[in-house]
Amino acid sequence: MTQALELGDIDSLPRTPASDVKRLGWRGVMKSVGQSGKIVVTNHNQPEAVILSTEEYAAIVRALARNSDEAALEALRHRFDERLAALDAVGAADRLRTLARAPARLHGRVKAGRPD
Repeated sequence: MTQALELGDIDSLPRTPASDVKRLGWRGVMKSVGQSGKIVVTNHNQPEAVILSTEEYAAIVRALARNSDEAALEALRHRFDERLAALDAVGAADRLRTLARAPARLHGRVKAGRPD
């Protein structure tokens, strides 16, 4: 089951005071977590901790991985577009034709691509 990751602002999350953790015990708190997937534990009405369900945690990990993959793909697209832009430069077609017509001077080596 895939659910959308909606973290929101910490102020918008359900809350429970730390005294409820003591009073209700872990099972009582986890019952609240089970309803919303996450809960903020407060002490004197100040956020102290956020308890997440395993599903919520897994969704965060997947979203972070997806964002990382998207950033790497965007960087690759940018590099490709920069290289491709050289073909739009004035005289690029003539230079390309000249290179294609010239004999290759490999000096006994195989040439494939260019080193980065």
